[in-house]
Amino acid sequence: MNNGDIDKMLQNAAETPHQVEAVLLQRVAESIGQSLQPVRPIAPRWMLTVGVVLVGVAISVAGAARAGFNGFEKMELYERVAIFSALGILACAAAAKLVAESIPGSRQRISAAALLGGCCAVLLAVFAVLFQDYRTEHFVSAGVACLVAGVLHAIPAGLLSWLVLRRGFAVNPVAAGVVAGALAGLAGVTMLELHCPNFEAFHILVWHTAVVPVSAGLGGLAGRWLRSR
Repeated sequence: MNNGDIDKMLQNAAETPHQVEAVLLQRVAESIGQSLQPVRPIAPRWMLTVGVVLVGVAISVAGAARAGFNGFEKMELYERVAIFSALGILACAAAAKLVAESIPGSRQRISAAALLGGCCAVLLAVFAVLFQDYRTEHFVSAGVACLVAGVLHAIPAGLLSWLVLRRGFAVNPVAAGVVAGALAGLAGVTMLELHCPNFEAFHILVWHTAVVPVSAGLGGLAGRWLRSR
């Protein structure tokens, strides 16, 4: 018997029909049918995007209401428009990216790293243009306090965003965690801009902006932990 004979035997075996008993097929169908349950469709993308944006807005406004709107009251009108317009646009972009990460097969126009870098670059540019006081009084002590406050507000924003998107599935949990952290960090920055009256340029450029990458890093670590489970 050579290789050709073996190939012929295997081909004949594959072409031979194998009848399955009707009783067995019925049992399989019944067992599958018992486990099937109707599934509620996931909400539209625009609704999920609006939902996670509103979560960040609610957390930031609630935090500022508790601590005081000192920073907002100190700002000029043009500063308010520039800062909160930029934060709003960035939040919408991050929210749309997070929703896309939570729905398998979604088109990815930008990577998580590019989104994070873009958020930081835009904030640095806006802050550098608006704030020109380059004194550094209590740079570290005041800065660490703002960084901690921003991250502490970012954490509940990230958790609530996860609840909004809990019915989705992130194929890349690390990337989704980075995006979720960046979005939550923007909520923390928004709270700081509403509350913090320290308009020293280096304070805002360094410590306020740092809330976004720190929160994104924590989100990425959380995604990595979920992937390893």
